[in-house]
Amino acid sequence: MGHTTNTSHRRTYYGAGLPYLNEQPYPGKLIVIEGADCSGRSTQTLLLKRWLEFNGHAVADTGIKRSDLVSRTIDQAKNGNVLGKTTLSLLYATDYADQLENKILPALGAGFIVIADRYIFTLMVRDAVRGADQDWLEELFGFALVPDITFYLQLPPEALLHRHFRKRGYLDFWESGMDLSLSTDMFESFHRYQTLCKQQFDEYSESYGFVTLDGTRDVESIQSDLRERIASLLEGDS
Repeated sequence: MGHTTNTSHRRTYYGAGLPYLNEQPYPGKLIVIEGADCSGRSTQTLLLKRWLEFNGHAVADTGIKRSDLVSRTIDQAKNGNVLGKTTLSLLYATDYADQLENKILPALGAGFIVIADRYIFTLMVRDAVRGADQDWLEELFGFALVPDITFYLQLPPEALLHRHFRKRGYLDFWESGMDLSLSTDMFESFHRYQTLCKQQFDEYSESYGFVTLDGTRDVESIQSDLRERIASLLEGDS
């Protein structure tokens, strides 16, 4: 993905951005935490939000499938498994574009720190594993802002399997990649699918400059690393 800079916005986009929006400064910070489902993202996001607010920062959080515009439609489509993968990709992209315009950019414009519990990279990983063309993905998600920092919580499939059962007591159809016919056995399908996703995340981590953290460590150790790096980011802007 190329980076297109608009100095009036003081922001860099992965593509064309959303050019129809009115120009204004966006002095806030966009922090992204990426990783597989059950990698600990949501816990770390919550702890970061509390820490930042305790230290006097205004914080907004966001994530996948939180748009009032299409989130319910996505749920219905996934429950019924009635839409093709391209249509589902477009719905997810619409979800995040709507959030960018109506939630993320306004918060950044007001000087908030926005923490994204997953960003476009999760969507790109899922689509790439399902055979989507990389050039098409880069064009589709070219509206997205380049975050100020992106963290990636990296875990092996075996650890994710354990966490899924500990959290839910069962394996999810989509997180097991059952739609890909990798295996008729859900356990085997989960392992194969999550292995493919990890490989794709690892590639994106290198090409997009993620800060990769060992997600198998305890919550406190990971949180300490996150806070240290975010404190440096904020101090560098003061």
